[in-house]
Amino acid sequence: MQRERGSWRPAAMPVKKTLYWCHECNVPLLGKRCGAGHEGQPIALLEPYDVRPALAFDHDLIARLVRERFGPVPVPRVLLLNKAGGTDRDEFLIANGARFGRLSFDPVTRRHRFDLEPDALPSVIGHATRGVVDLDRDPAFAGAKVRLGGKRVPVTSSEPDGSVIVRYRGRCGTGVLAGGWLRVRELVPVEPAQFPDPGPEEVVACNRGHLRNIERQAVRRIRVHLGDRPCANVSFSGGKDSTVVLELAKRAGVTEAFFIDTGLEFPETVSFARSLGVRVVEAGVDFDRMVEEAGLPTKDDRWCCEILKLRPLRRHLAGVGACVTLQGNRWYESWGRSSIGEVSRDSANPLQLIVSPIRNWRALEVWLYIWWRDLPYNPLYDQGLERLGCYLCPSMLESEFDRVRSLYPGPASRWESVLRRWADERGLPPEFVLWGLWRWKVLPAKMVALCRRQGIPVPEGKPLAPAPGSFSDSPGRKAGR
Repeated sequence: MQRERGSWRPAAMPVKKTLYWCHECNVPLLGKRCGAGHEGQPIALLEPYDVRPALAFDHDLIARLVRERFGPVPVPRVLLLNKAGGTDRDEFLIANGARFGRLSFDPVTRRHRFDLEPDALPSVIGHATRGVVDLDRDPAFAGAKVRLGGKRVPVTSSEPDGSVIVRYRGRCGTGVLAGGWLRVRELVPVEPAQFPDPGPEEVVACNRGHLRNIERQAVRRIRVHLGDRPCANVSFSGGKDSTVVLELAKRAGVTEAFFIDTGLEFPETVSFARSLGVRVVEAGVDFDRMVEEAGLPTKDDRWCCEILKLRPLRRHLAGVGACVTLQGNRWYESWGRSSIGEVSRDSANPLQLIVSPIRNWRALEVWLYIWWRDLPYNPLYDQGLERLGCYLCPSMLESEFDRVRSLYPGPASRWESVLRRWADERGLPPEFVLWGLWRWKVLPAKMVALCRRQGIPVPEGKPLAPAPGSFSDSPGRKAGR
């Protein structure tokens, strides 16, 4: 047997913590220079440093929230999302070469919220017709000169609570209005500005040289390892990453691909796999029976992956024999994959060599490559889903499952019936289902804090399965859920 090329112990990950932006063309860049010859300017990203374009549903959602809050503000066609830490969905928006705002989802109110960032003011102040607090017109500030940066002050305003634009003494800033109190971040001179509004075609054109380069590197990585096993194939998941790997594999001469149908997949995902000629392997597992035996799958106990994915995979590979399997693993997807090497092995499948040719790509590279090569992709991305696995995956955000409820009310309702029965049998509160608390066996600190803010006592550092009655309503518990 040949010795596999590549390191089994990956070096420290060269994380891309910065995004570059061409202000002349008003497009994001994969490198430091635009294809038109302009120098890109850096924008610092937040951990885990992944950034992706807002597709149809998300773009419409953001545009609606912006206009509901501030009026007829133009929302650029190119909007990027950079994940941030939060209770649920929490992402910074990047547009016009700067932070445009913050998009978040509250699992208690079941609503998305948009907060404007100061860097967005030049593109907004000339268009905003509401969501503006003009302190020069507030009697409390008439004739006064107050330093406001970072302070919380009482104001008179008819604007609803939330993100606002603040005007005072010829300066502008952003703030948050809540219960008659205003907290202002900073006030600075701002001049209205106009920006070009390119679309995906222009973004691809400005990045074509870099796209050719990363494609060439990925195909070369694949070809280097094809001789390490007698045959090669692609592990296809139906998502954007494996869609790109499937295309790269074909360019490297690999044509075999398989997809494990867990039985809990979105129908569009199975149809998409079949449309690409990918072999569909049925898992053949009674998931409902497994839940009765093993309990709920959770983020911290994902037994479902072993049963629904890995076991069927091993059965399939037993008939394939020794092989190189190409996968769409990326460093920026999760902390678990943040140090994955070019090649790796599953101890349960010693004859399989896993190669990850796009491990150093961000989601931005993935989507620009799809646009560049005009690849078909799973239609669920345009309907507001970012993570395309099983429809009840515990690793999904509650904001995503809220979208699943809209798209697939039948399957979502059946799963929630299982969750409610589980909660009732263990004396767990309704929020166990409503807020997605079922996703953890032991609640993380952020969810413990959320529950306590709402007056719900929960154990810290212990499994969320107390004796019946211990979650009964208490005097401090807030109403109105």
